[in-house]
Amino acid sequence: MENNSKTWSGRFNEPVSQLVQRYTASVSFDNRLAEYDIQGSLAHARMLASTGIISQADFSAIEQGLGQIREEIRNNNFDWQIELEDVHLNIEKRLTALIGDAGKRLHTARSRNDQVATDIRLYLRASIDEIISLIKSMQQVLLDIAERHSETVMPGFTHLQVAQPVSFGHHLLAYHEMLQRDTERLFDCRKRVNRLPLGAAALAGTSYPIDRDMVAQLLGFDGICRNSLDAVSDRDFAIEFCACAALIMTHLSRFSEELIIWMSPAFSFIQLADRFCTGSSIMPQKKNPDVPELVRGKTGRVNGHLVALLTLMKSQPLAYNKDNQEDKEPLFDAVDTLTDTLRVYTEMLAGITVNQDTLRQAAMKGYATATDLADYLVKKGIPFRDAHEIVAQTVRFAETKHRDLSELTLEELKKFSPVIEEDIYSVLSLEGSMKSRNHPGGTAPEQVRKAISHARQALLDSSTT
Repeated sequence: MENNSKTWSGRFNEPVSQLVQRYTASVSFDNRLAEYDIQGSLAHARMLASTGIISQADFSAIEQGLGQIREEIRNNNFDWQIELEDVHLNIEKRLTALIGDAGKRLHTARSRNDQVATDIRLYLRASIDEIISLIKSMQQVLLDIAERHSETVMPGFTHLQVAQPVSFGHHLLAYHEMLQRDTERLFDCRKRVNRLPLGAAALAGTSYPIDRDMVAQLLGFDGICRNSLDAVSDRDFAIEFCACAALIMTHLSRFSEELIIWMSPAFSFIQLADRFCTGSSIMPQKKNPDVPELVRGKTGRVNGHLVALLTLMKSQPLAYNKDNQEDKEPLFDAVDTLTDTLRVYTEMLAGITVNQDTLRQAAMKGYATATDLADYLVKKGIPFRDAHEIVAQTVRFAETKHRDLSELTLEELKKFSPVIEEDIYSVLSLEGSMKSRNHPGGTAPEQVRKAISHARQALLDSSTT
């Protein structure tokens, strides 16, 4: 390669080796920033013309040239060159070829350091907006299923042991709450993403009379980064996003674990549509829940990206270092993995089949209404610890008879406490147990429907703000 093909080649006595070119080039992955690079360059050029740093004629040429380059990239007609290192130099080189000296003036009052920091923030802001939209779509599907099954009884578990009866809809609303917190975190993260680094130049700012606030306004940023050193070297926003992404994937991984368990023939609580499953090459009866299994696996991938970015930044002195080239691939893959997962997960949930009879039968096992019996005794005046012991003895007796508590006769129940009356059977029923938890946040069907209504309104309100 010729020395003069580099923007900084005049300082060096020999060309960069082919090996170093391949090792240091980032264009193979950072070319996805092209749209944002052009967007940032247009705003920068408009500001340069507005402040008189470049002429209006130069700005018009730059605007026209970048428009042509954008179309070439969108139509896959752009010739990306590895010897030009990155997305920025590739676009600048093509612009200069199209419009001459005006293209060379575009880089006035900026550096690739603040340029790439701006591009990444523009890219991540758009990605966060898309991810929030995908989460809301998934929440809508969860609410639809929860509404259909607000009265469907299932066993609630602790330690994966049957604990108390809950509504299947109530169970799904727990994941809605997780996703709601995820959305709130992303909105909060977006505030710190949406700050403009451009104008920091290489690290110290620039001597040109630039208008950073104008560029921030043109690009839709909430404000500017206030310290030039921090502006070019900060990657907190990328780390914070990956932390948000890791939490979302963790929530989906937990959900996946339950779907896998529920789909097992040992449970048969639900069925996933065939299009989200695969078979076995040797066992023809198998229907494997590959999608939720892969979500569990991809969660480790996103967690790894978070650790990679934390490790990348942990020893960097101010300001920009070449290390930061390694920020893009983990960030890009975290965004891709999360968006793909949300899309497929939402479609998968929309096709779920709930086996209501199986769920009810499972809730009959494990004496799920034992706590209700204890509460009944307490309301009759028996101290809770005494009631706890009475119920434990009653459960042990029922186990010897291979019957549920609700299947014991009144005479049998009275052997353990004379305060037990005929009204005990409304307490020991699965539906009675659920309905008794009739307070905000409880599993009573009435409360589940109220929670769904509140959640729908919250989603509607958030879509209009």
